[in-house]
Amino acid sequence: MEVYFSPEFIKQDSQVLNVVDANGNAVGYMAFIFDEKKMYVYGLLENEGMREDFKDLVTPFIQGMSKMKPNLEVYCYLSVGGKRLDVGQQQGQSNPSNG
Repeated sequence: MEVYFSPEFIKQDSQVLNVVDANGNAVGYMAFIFDEKKMYVYGLLENEGMREDFKDLVTPFIQGMSKMKPNLEVYCYLSVGGKRLDVGQQQGQSNPSNG
């Protein structure tokens, strides 16, 4: 089953996005918080069966968001069904395309 983002709260230094299924039901969330040199990404998806769809949705989104500022350090913690999801961003990793 595919999942999509539905914006809930957006400001210059933070965002909260609901993760919804094809029926429009909220099944998780993503939160982005920015400061001068860091981006914190937190996310949760309830259903383990949607793991790959969630990963396919969030990976390019995080990569795109990390290009907003030069040398931005990205701290990311995502969870699916209570298990950590690795999307290739290491804690504290600087944006390689800008450094």
